[in-house]
This record gives sequence, structure tokens and C-alpha cells, in this order.
Amino acid sequence: MFFTLTELEHHPIFYDVTYKPGEVQLGGELAQKGGLQVKGKAELLRNTLGEIRLRGHVQVELETPCDRCLEPARIPIDSDFDLFYRPVVKTDAHGEVHLEEGEVEISFYEGDGVGLRDALREFILLSLPMRAVCREECKGLCPACGVNRNTQGCACADQKTDPRWAALKGLG
Repeated sequence: MFFTLTELEHHPIFYDVTYKPGEVQLGGELAQKGGLQVKGKAELLRNTLGEIRLRGHVQVELETPCDRCLEPARIPIDSDFDLFYRPVVKTDAHGEVHLEEGEVEISFYEGDGVGLRDALREFILLSLPMRAVCREECKGLCPACGVNRNTQGCACADQKTDPRWAALKGLG
């Protein structure tokens, strides 16, 4: 779904869309499980020279490898969003561009409007947690032998010191 400036000049657009897995490219090892449901409203803000506001609600369940044990970790996203898009202003200067305090949360678009898929992709990627874990009590992989400590134990001793630093023990 693409929201054009010419259509938004006449009226806001209400949307209720479900994207199948793979329709919104999330990249990397992130996989969509089930439909990505989104509904909301797109509107052209008056007296802003082309600023578009997308707001609504997105619901999706994602899956990615656990950061501790590499087993699948599910990440549910069920959130409201309120996004602002401003047209890119072409300048001849190659220096820094000064942004006001409120402008750091605004995205920019080129061309005739904004695509919903691109906006959703950006919002979802920014909504992901820093670390994805299959469960809070995940024990992870053994750093010595690589066994998944959630499914079986290992006989490796937890080595508290790095042997490369052993020569420094005698100092002092």
C-alpha cells in the first residue's frame, strides 16, 4: 500500500491490512510467523509542505535465533505507532545538516509519497529488543565444548581466568 501526496491532499486514508510472511522484508535471520496485521490512518498534515503522518496499530510474531543458545526465540510485537515523514530537501551543501530537537524522530521520504511496508519495516526493526532470548532462564551454549546447556550438561569446568594472562600472576 502506497500513500501518495495527491490522494492525501483530498482526504485521509484508513487502512486495515494483513501481510503474509515474506511480504515485508525484515532481513537477516528475522522470520515472520503468521500474518502481520496493521490498521490505522495516513494523513497529510496541513501547513507542513508535505509532512505525512502514519498512525495505527501493528501486531505480529517474529522468530529469530536466541542470542544465548541459538534455538528459536519468539518476539511478539503488539504496539501502537505514530510516525512522521517529511519530504527530503535537496541541498548543494555537503556539510552537516542542523536538526531541531523534535526533528530527530521524523523520517524522510523521496518522491510522491510513503509506502506502508517500508514504514512498518522501520518501526518493527526499531521495536526489537537488544537481545532476543528463547526464555529468561536460558543457560546458553558452553563456551568450551559448544553444547546447549538447556538440553544437557557438560563436564567442562568454568574457567574463570584467561590462560593468556597467567604470566602476569607472578607480578606484584
